[in-house]
Amino acid sequence: MANDPVAHVTTLTFDVFGTVLDLTGSIVRPTERFLAGRDSPVDGASFWRQWRARQRIEQYQDTMLSQGHGGYLETCRRALVYCLRQNGIEFTADEIRTFMEVWRELIPYDDAVPGLRRLKGRYRLVALSNGETWLLEHLAANRIGFEFDAIISVDQAGAFKPHPSVYRHAARELGAEPSEIMMVAAHSFDIMGARASGYRGAYVDRYRLPTEDSPYQPDIVVHDFIELADRLLP
Repeated sequence: MANDPVAHVTTLTFDVFGTVLDLTGSIVRPTERFLAGRDSPVDGASFWRQWRARQRIEQYQDTMLSQGHGGYLETCRRALVYCLRQNGIEFTADEIRTFMEVWRELIPYDDAVPGLRRLKGRYRLVALSNGETWLLEHLAANRIGFEFDAIISVDQAGAFKPHPSVYRHAARELGAEPSEIMMVAAHSFDIMGARASGYRGAYVDRYRLPTEDSPYQPDIVVHDFIELADRLLP
């Protein structure tokens, strides 16, 4: 155990959007309904892939331009508008405002809450997310149905993950050494950012994607939260 890099981990910080919450399962059908009758050149699933990819670009741009944390939902809105324009789909501001309510109705992966419940008590469980604090609190209470030991939004650090200020801020808030914290995420860039900041990392490979070509690799690779609990619990 002396050489086990996760032996001293006391705290697990969880990405929320796409790791705990099933974005594809939550958003594709509403997207299909939104596109219905609009002469869309893409279907709901294809449009969602474009939207999700563009949203990450919006976040990176905010960070690179030192615009701070402009709001997770705002980056989602801007990405939606970009992709609609990219595909030549007409819309109104009211339609966008109404459609964006889908982000309040997200559902968790089936394995997420059972896995979290198994880990509860053995580790301090913390949501560390790009979302706004109020949105995270709403989703944890009303959609995930799980009480995290703490919820930390990147809006407190003023940048989106994987900026190192996010992980450093979380460590200070939690009163822990970075090496005592393990980042759990289904996005390998989040693991890379956490590992570069001194955290340990557990990559939940939900999407069967490779990790970055980087020295900052995960300590554990699992496919879901049940396997994560199996790996971490005695």
